[in-house]
Amino acid sequence: MTPLFRMQDVVKHFTTQRGPVRAVDGVSLEIARGEVLGLVGESGCGKSSLARLAVRIYAPESGTIELDGVDVSRLERAALRPHRAKMQMIFQDPFASLNPRANVARIIEEPLIVHRRGGSKERDRKSTRLNSSHT
Repeated sequence: MTPLFRMQDVVKHFTTQRGPVRAVDGVSLEIARGEVLGLVGESGCGKSSLARLAVRIYAPESGTIELDGVDVSRLERAALRPHRAKMQMIFQDPFASLNPRANVARIIEEPLIVHRRGGSKERDRKSTRLNSSHT
C-alpha cells in the first residue's frame, strides 16, 4: 500500500554568516493514512526545516517528497497549489499560530477560503459541524 506521505533521503542545507548549516541531512520517513506524526527534538535540530520541506515552503536540495503517490519535490508553485490544500503544519506555540480574536469556526474555515473549497454557506456548515463535533 502506498503511504499517504513519504520523504526519501531529503537534504536541505543553508548558508549563514557563520558558515554552512546542515539543517536536514538525508531524512526518510513514511506516514500511512490515519497515522499522525509528531516531530520532537531539541532546539535547532531541524524540526521546523523538515516541516517546511514537507509542505514545500522550502525545496529540497536532493531527495524526494511524495504526497499520495505524487512526487511534489520539484513542482513549481502553480502545479503545487492543489497538493498544498492537503498539507498543513501545526506549530507548537498556539499563540503564535492562531488568531486569539477568531473563534474556532473561523479558524477552521480559513483554509477552506484560502484553497477555494465550496461557497460561503457550505464552508459555514462544514466549519460549524467540525467545531461542534469537538466541543
